[in-house]
Amino acid sequence: MPSMLSPEEDRRAARRLQRLVDFALAVIRQGRLSLDEAHRLVEGVRRFAYREYPDKKETFELIYTPRFRRAVVEKYGLQ
Repeated sequence: MPSMLSPEEDRRAARRLQRLVDFALAVIRQGRLSLDEAHRLVEGVRRFAYREYPDKKETFELIYTPRFRRAVVEKYGLQ
């Protein structure tokens, strides 16, 4: 499905998603979330990204899921 946003609106949406991802990663790394809360935070970001970019789900999974996984592993000492 082609984007109905202008190029400028699309750039703003991409920046908004990037800020959200950066913020969520910072909260996971520096916050006092339980592991379950961290997983819910990641899932919330994923839902937002899927809603904003329904045709880019695979891209989100390729780019952001490994970053979230790495942050969770480092924070909670998982393997």
